[in-house]
Amino acid sequence: MKGELKYEGKGKQLYASDKADELIQLFKDDATAFDGVKHDVIAGKGKLNCAISSFIFEKLHASGVKTHYVKRESSNEMRVKSLDMMPVEVVVRNVAAGSICKRLGLEEGLKLAHPLTELFYKSDELHDPMINVEHCELFGWATRAEIDNMCAIAMKVNEVLSAMFADVGIQLVDYKLEFGKAGGEILLGDEITPDGCRLWDIATGRKLDKDVFRSDLGGLSEVYHEVANRLGISNLTEKP
Repeated sequence: MKGELKYEGKGKQLYASDKADELIQLFKDDATAFDGVKHDVIAGKGKLNCAISSFIFEKLHASGVKTHYVKRESSNEMRVKSLDMMPVEVVVRNVAAGSICKRLGLEEGLKLAHPLTELFYKSDELHDPMINVEHCELFGWATRAEIDNMCAIAMKVNEVLSAMFADVGIQLVDYKLEFGKAGGEILLGDEITPDGCRLWDIATGRKLDKDVFRSDLGGLSEVYHEVANRLGISNLTEKP
């Protein structure tokens, strides 16, 4: 049962639950890009993202990665542990795409010799600027040990998800992760969906993520349905 609205972002709402240390995370149908400048409402998107994120968190749990995920609560809601979120995003890149190409003049599609981790300060107003460990320590966002822990978790996530997607003909190009603390322990939080991952068809390079919306390359709902179907997620709309 949902209680008071605690937080609302571009794609999600967080509500109090019947347990003090757990929240209900509702996935909205909103699609946004360019820090909210581009916006649309796509029917069923929240249910798709909830199903995909729940599926991925369950895969990560089975692989020993600790996250805030408790269970899928309804078609568009997850029950999650309440976290004290850290204002640092960890981005993992396997292939050059997006902002790294603009920053470094790289050709999109360049396969990196090994996965690259980058840190960004989570701030829509500042457009999530890139930062380093020294910034995190100096401004009290995270200690060096915490960043090392977050990056180690990110590498484990990369190992699990890269293999999972490759098995269904999808290349995991890059993705962002957010973390928070519960009882002093760092847990993976937020969501993992095609909203925050770049996913390309291995055979054709066709985009299967939010870049379809950013660049007007087709229907976002159809693409997300394809990702879910390839992963074998059959129950997209109802509570399991």
